[in-house]
Parts: sequence; C-alpha cells; structure tokens
Amino acid sequence: MLNELSLPLNVVVFAIGAALVWFAGTKLSQYVDLFADRTGMGKAFAGALLLGGATSLPELATTITASWSGAAQLAGANLLGGVVMQIAVLALIDVAVLRGRPLTLFSPNSSLLMAGVLLIALVALASAAVSAGELFSFAGIGFWPVALFLAYVGSIWVIYRYEGDPRWQPRGEIAQPPESARDLKDAYQSAYESVSTKKLIALFFAASSVVLVGGFLVAKTGESIAEQTGIGQSFVGATLVALATSLPEVSTTYSAVRFGAYSMAAANILGTNSLEVALFLPADMAYRDGAIFDAMNPSDAFLAAIGIVVTGVYLWGILERRDKTVFGMGVDSFAVMVVYLGGLAIYWTL
Repeated sequence: MLNELSLPLNVVVFAIGAALVWFAGTKLSQYVDLFADRTGMGKAFAGALLLGGATSLPELATTITASWSGAAQLAGANLLGGVVMQIAVLALIDVAVLRGRPLTLFSPNSSLLMAGVLLIALVALASAAVSAGELFSFAGIGFWPVALFLAYVGSIWVIYRYEGDPRWQPRGEIAQPPESARDLKDAYQSAYESVSTKKLIALFFAASSVVLVGGFLVAKTGESIAEQTGIGQSFVGATLVALATSLPEVSTTYSAVRFGAYSMAAANILGTNSLEVALFLPADMAYRDGAIFDAMNPSDAFLAAIGIVVTGVYLWGILERRDKTVFGMGVDSFAVMVVYLGGLAIYWTL
C-alpha cells in the first residue's frame, strides 16, 4: 500500500514514522538504564542485548520485507551499510550532545572493546560470505547465514561472561559526566521510583512496539522515495534505507548520552551492528529466489570493509581516550566521519 503513495505523501508518512521512532526510542534508553541499575545487569551488556535488540526491530521488518519481495541487493546492502551508518551516528552524537568533550573519553569500559573486537570478526565473516558466495544450502537455507547467526549468539555469550568478570580494567582518571547529564538521570530516576520492575518491562515492550511500527513506516517509505527518485537499489540500501532504519539507534543513543549512560550508548550501537550481521539468516529464509549472498553485489564486500575500519577507529578512541577535539567532535569521531563519507563516495563509483 505504501508503494502506491505519491512522493509527497511518502515524505509525510516518513516524517510521522520518524517522530514515533524518536519519541519511543528516547523512552527505551531510560527503561533499559533503569532496568540495568535495578537488576545489576552490566550497562554494556544491557545496551548490546536489550537496547540493541529493540532498536533492530525495524531492520528485521525491512530486511524480511525486502527479501520476500525479491530485493536481495537492497536487503543485504541495508544490513552492511547500517553497520557503517551507525558508527557514524556515534560521531554525530559526539558533536551534537557533548560539544567539545569526546564521547570515548567517558567510555573506559573494557566490555566495549570486547564487543567491538567481536563485531569486527562478525563483519569480516560477512565480507567473506559476500566475496565467496554461498557454499551450500540445506532446506533452502545457506551455510553462511547460519554460521553468522551462530557467531552472533556466541559473541553475546562472550560479552555476558566477560562483563561479569573482566580480565582487566582501564587505568587513569575516569572523566565524570557533565552536571546536566547527572541532573537528567536523577530526574528520570525520581520520576520512575514508584514504578515496579514488572511495569518497567511492560513499558519497554510497549516502546519497542512503537519503534517497530514507526521504523517500518520510515523504512518502507524511504524505500519508496528512493524508487520514485530513481536511485540504484544497492546504493539506496546502503544510504537512505540504512539511515531510515538507523533512526531508532539515533534516538536511543542521543537519549542515553544526554543522561550520562555513555557505555550503554556505545554498546547499543555495537550490539545493533552485531545483530545486523545475524539478520542475514531471516533474510535468507525470506528470499525465495536462491541464496541471498549469491544475489548480492561483490561491491557490498567493500561496505563490510568500511564497517571494519570505522569500528577499529572507534576502538582506538576508547583505548587512547584523548581529550582533544576537531570541529567540536573527538579526533576519533572526526576520523570516522572522514572514512564514512570517503567510503560512500568510493562505493558510489563501484
């Protein structure tokens, strides 16, 4: 039905969906942070599993829909392009919210390094799948999607175990969040003090549902807008649709950083990106014209390579924790934006 709307109406529906995503996404960050505090669940693990899973619902809906309709190139490029896009989100949040203090200065968490290293391994495996094509399939499901999904499950288990008993801790002074962040966190903790944990879980699922609906509207109208403007399927998947389905991550990360949950904000992005790779399994199951990796363009492996580079740059920032900025953002965030924009320019020519 959305495909039948005119371009102006698609733009209106896109804006409505984006507003729903933004409102519910900011609530999700608060609910997950409160749940982590009450249960003792690590912020990095909560961000990677709960927040990353909730904000990936639009990607799941878009991926299955695109694959079912035969747009395997769009689905695959959206997943790999989303990895790159969402690391760039951290750079944008850096300059938009902190204004002169690098985000990685406030994230001295070894669990984030573990999550980032595992993400690099997952994306490298996806790149190998794009380059090699499908090896074999059983009951219509290829080897690579199953391997990627199992690798994702294994990575979540490793993060959970590691955060419970980290092998090392960062040394040096830990930067304190700005006063405004502490004030905001105190305010919402007071506001939800009388809310039971059971009700908090119900609110989390309600907000997740709104994110799913809003994200689906944004993704579908974004796809229609792309088709109506005549841009290529792969590039659209890597840019416009990836941006549309990244709105939940933008809103939740923005909200988390505003009230000082820096490790959770970064873990949300890293966890979402890991789940992006795992979504090749439902994409392959929905795509009925063969193996999804056989239908993807070889140039999509370049997207995976850019995802590895920007993730590596962000991990460098967490390790070094330099209190220096360029144009109002951390040096690492500036490097991420340069790689992201330069990589998209090259990808356009492939």
